[in-house]
Amino acid sequence: MQKSKVMLAVTLGLMSGALWAADGGIEARLAALEARVQAAEARAAAAEVRADKAESKASEARETAVVAKAQSEKVDKQTAGAQGFEFHGYARSGLLVNGNGNGGRGGPYVTPAGSVGGAVGRLGNEDDTYMEANLLKTQTFEDGSWARYKLMLADGVETSNDWTASDSSLNTRQVFAEIGDLASFSGPLQHSVLWAGKRFDRDNFDIHWLDSDVVFLAGTGGGVYDVQLADNWKANFSLYGRDYGDISASDLSDIESYILTMNNRIGHWQWMINGLSAKDNEARINDSGKGSAAADKGVHTLLAYHADSFFGMRPGMSKAALLYGHGLGAQVKGLGSESELLPDADAVRLALFGTTDLGSHWRLAPAVLAEQSQDRYVKGDEYRWATLNGRVEQILSQNVELVYEATWQYMDLDPKGYQGRQAVKGDFTKLTFAPTFKARTAGFFERPELRVFASWMNWSSELDDYAGSDAFGQSDFNAGGEWNFGVQMETWF
Repeated sequence: MQKSKVMLAVTLGLMSGALWAADGGIEARLAALEARVQAAEARAAAAEVRADKAESKASEARETAVVAKAQSEKVDKQTAGAQGFEFHGYARSGLLVNGNGNGGRGGPYVTPAGSVGGAVGRLGNEDDTYMEANLLKTQTFEDGSWARYKLMLADGVETSNDWTASDSSLNTRQVFAEIGDLASFSGPLQHSVLWAGKRFDRDNFDIHWLDSDVVFLAGTGGGVYDVQLADNWKANFSLYGRDYGDISASDLSDIESYILTMNNRIGHWQWMINGLSAKDNEARINDSGKGSAAADKGVHTLLAYHADSFFGMRPGMSKAALLYGHGLGAQVKGLGSESELLPDADAVRLALFGTTDLGSHWRLAPAVLAEQSQDRYVKGDEYRWATLNGRVEQILSQNVELVYEATWQYMDLDPKGYQGRQAVKGDFTKLTFAPTFKARTAGFFERPELRVFASWMNWSSELDDYAGSDAFGQSDFNAGGEWNFGVQMETWF
């Protein structure tokens, strides 16, 4: 702008020289020159004002663009969270053939002890197709809070046919919503999770290779997870309802069972306390033939340790749990799932299991599951059983491994005539060999797996007399040795 003023002054000076020569009037020429300079300065000042305004508008436009971009990114992020969708599942399916070329019998609860939860190794003796499909929708909000909806469908059949609608047991096993990290919550509830609906409890856990839950709490209700009671102490509080249905030969119907639970996690420890109630259930008379009235209340507790090592001896994982239940709580695994338990029923269950790598080519997964219960369905009855199970994996390559599993179960059962069952004592043995194929043999729980297998089972002949309605009571499935062969897939994600 200063350079323009100088050029203007020089130009005007040359022009003034010409005018001087023409008119000879010095004062007039000087006055005219000064007027022209003032006019030029005024025009230059106006130009500067216009330039400043233009620059200000440009700066405002840039700031507006930056803000708009930030707001757009924030909206995009929130929209992406609102559109969060997940699909998870579990499935197994396979063919089981016995040594005679007929359909094989088996299952994790094939023995007489299976009637009271005595599971044996699942590998090489499953003859069903079972699937779970989990659909989840998650929304995440700008203040950090979130909401989730979950739907779980499940179905299980034993037929090998391609069309199984007539045998299907398709079921909605879970449907619930939960919200967490709510902005208006503080203190112990700051990071808590509220839920309501039909669901499996979040902190259930199982021994997968036995296909047995250590504890299984499920039903319809509501609760709050992750209440921070201390630096290393979180607690869950929930109320679950279960339906015991009508009581025959009475005017009572729709008997409900309610389970009030407090589940504590203190470091690696878990302490679960449950109270159970089923109003009017005492009017139920079970089919023992001795007129035993059922319990209408009960208690249950679990003490467990979840270790991040293999029982403190080597890398891996392990869990140990001790459970006790009384009355309706005497079904210590499936809380509230049995309506015929007696008021004096008592049960104690022990579970130990873990996994570890034995070098680069071997893995080990042992398990112990044992239970003793008495006065369960008939006064004076007693059920004792213990299962020892071990699975070993030999890694041949990144896609092939050989799996070996051995199970031994001892049982001493005295049902006192409940459902026509007889007192028996004896043991059961199962040995399985299963060449297994994987996309990668990266870990014990890596799936999917495709297996071919051979299983040999044998048991004490006395166990065939326990009940005519169970597998051991069938005329073509007797002690003395039974072979099963087959192929199976198993996956979860």
